[in-house]
Amino acid sequence: MVNINEPMSEHKLILVKRRTRLEELIVRYNTVQQAQFYIERLGADFSDYIEEDRRYRQSIQLAQQQLSQLGRVQLIDREHVPNFIFGKQDIVVVVGQDGLVANTLKYVSEQPLIGVNPDPMRWDGVLLPFTVEDLSFIVPDVMRKQRALREVTLAKVELNDGQVLYGVNDLFIGRKTHVSARYEVRLGARSEHQSSSGIIVSTGMGSTGWFKSVLAGASGIVGSAAWQQLSRTGSGEAVSAAESAGNTNTSGFTWDAPYLYYTVREPFPSRTTAASLVFGQIHAKQPLHIVSQMPEDGVIFSDGVEQDFLEFNSGVHATIGLAEKRGRLVI
Repeated sequence: MVNINEPMSEHKLILVKRRTRLEELIVRYNTVQQAQFYIERLGADFSDYIEEDRRYRQSIQLAQQQLSQLGRVQLIDREHVPNFIFGKQDIVVVVGQDGLVANTLKYVSEQPLIGVNPDPMRWDGVLLPFTVEDLSFIVPDVMRKQRALREVTLAKVELNDGQVLYGVNDLFIGRKTHVSARYEVRLGARSEHQSSSGIIVSTGMGSTGWFKSVLAGASGIVGSAAWQQLSRTGSGEAVSAAESAGNTNTSGFTWDAPYLYYTVREPFPSRTTAASLVFGQIHAKQPLHIVSQMPEDGVIFSDGVEQDFLEFNSGVHATIGLAEKRGRLVI
């Protein structure tokens, strides 16, 4: 046992893991042999699935061994995280890809979270700065409060029926299907009815992902339209779409920024809908309000996890703003 200032019994080490691609295939096809037949029939390399699974299981086993020398360990699967009750003194260790870190972070409160890369040769891992071997000295540092923590601003949506959902990277508000979402949006003193492919609300952590993609696409479209117009009229110097997109700052904003940004995807102006409130900042004094006008299939989900959603159908009012809690990533 490691000699630390606080009693070891106060700290429980929560080890979060996920299913590998191989495990998901086995759930779908019942056996490894059937999964292999399906993959190889499509011309893919099944050995890559086996190797990924082997390395991940090895990493989880080693992580358990390392952590068991430091305190009480509880292993939980990704699907149980939303219903898991984290203790105040718990330390959370996530072994997986960036998405698993983000999807775990939104369910913890003040507990520090350590992101571990199980296979650095396979995954880059922006949120995975550590390897399994690092746990033997990282965790004791966290217990002694001698390790720096990086705070992360979370988004929060609250419905008028009391339901709440948090987002670490982003929130999506729209329809389950590809048909248009209908709603009323209000920001500050301005409001309008809209029809679109949905609204994305991004945090600083998510600002280099979906948010950046939307801005880059919009910039490219605007740049291309301007270039074509200038080419037709022969006035001024034409700017290519690539140059226009390159001049737009889409590098994102800081993870702890005290604000969020929302963007509307493919807004459609008509006799009954407008498209002026399509981009803006959300902060403590200016939340975003959305009232659903969708009779069915309206949803709000976070961080790309469509299975964990709030129903958002006609008459439901959503208020979106900064969460009262912040994530704490060990760095």
